[in-house]
Amino acid sequence: MSPAAPHPGHRPGTPGYRRLNVAMLMAGVAAFGMLYSTQPLLPRIGEAFDVSPAAAALTVSAATGALAVAVVVATSVAARLGRARVMRATMLAAVVVQLLSTTMPTFGGLLALRVLLGLLLAGVVGVAMGHVGAEVHPDGLGRAMGLYVAGNSLGGVGGRLVTAAVADLGSWRVADAALGVCALAATIAFVVLLPPSVHGEDETGPRPHPGVRAWLRPQVLALVAVPFLLMGGFVAVYNYLTYRLVEQPFELPSAVVGLVFLAYLAGTVSSALAGAAADRFGRPRTMALSLVVMAGGLALTLPDHLAPVVAGLVLLTAGFFAAHAVASGWMPLVAGTLGGRASGAYVTSYYAGSSVLGAVVGLAWSDGGWPAVAAAVGATVLATAVCVVVVRASGERPAA
Repeated sequence: MSPAAPHPGHRPGTPGYRRLNVAMLMAGVAAFGMLYSTQPLLPRIGEAFDVSPAAAALTVSAATGALAVAVVVATSVAARLGRARVMRATMLAAVVVQLLSTTMPTFGGLLALRVLLGLLLAGVVGVAMGHVGAEVHPDGLGRAMGLYVAGNSLGGVGGRLVTAAVADLGSWRVADAALGVCALAATIAFVVLLPPSVHGEDETGPRPHPGVRAWLRPQVLALVAVPFLLMGGFVAVYNYLTYRLVEQPFELPSAVVGLVFLAYLAGTVSSALAGAAADRFGRPRTMALSLVVMAGGLALTLPDHLAPVVAGLVLLTAGFFAAHAVASGWMPLVAGTLGGRASGAYVTSYYAGSSVLGAVVGLAWSDGGWPAVAAAVGATVLATAVCVVVVRASGERPAA
């Protein structure tokens, strides 16, 4: 038997590895900044268009929902045309749409362009995990994936801080446009830095399709459910905490509320550390600890005092990103013949949760205020724990 061919991926310490990591960091900054740019602006958007909190939250859900729907198509197109080519083109187009959305005179027009933004970002976010997995040598894959997830959190916090800070100096339109300019700068850096694929044209062409049985394995189904539950609850917390903090007893100005999103930096740290912890202590244990941290943080947000609310949000965010980093790295181990399609399914579920639960939990906010929101999000954390038990019981056998 001839020895296996060496893996062609970028190894830690090489120029290609460094360029790829910085490029994907810039992609996360731009994509996630645009995707959630309206979140700190929801009260202002609601006032400008005279719509309810749940309706205003659709500016977030419309984009994430469209992204979730388009991921399958995006991964198929990227497989044929090349991942790098598709990511560059869709990112540039997304920046144009982001800037145009700030000029819409009607709420319906704003929603329509937010949908288009989500469809375009599927060509980046839906392809990025698979691209990192294919381009990086296994020796550096855990660190690269952790850094990519950390970049997502940086993009999320950066976009929210920009829009929240500028909103107090002008309208929500000026704030969102300022974010678009920042996203353009990050996109240019991404386009320039992304190295050529180690597989030539990203191994373009048709791929064999796995059988249905590969998708029906318990560990695959459970891992696909995890991001839906985690992301849905996480986004709901940030959506409706914005409303809570501008109302009594807090009554904080928009710029100060925007500072709350600095809690995302806890996710930047925890996601980078979670991969190493999973390698050392095992994924089930690391996931369990992450979920306990999330639940504890959620409980701290219940009192009507700012200090425990902020502390709770930091813990919740750290636990969420740690769990997401572990789960996203777990999927390739059970994917087998599903390959990149499994990562695509993970991303689809991730943003479907953001869209569906991010909006549905608004009903809890309208009916029962923050305690009802906390109870609904707590239920998603508990359901995630059940999924982890299923994956652990099923083992990490590849889906054949």
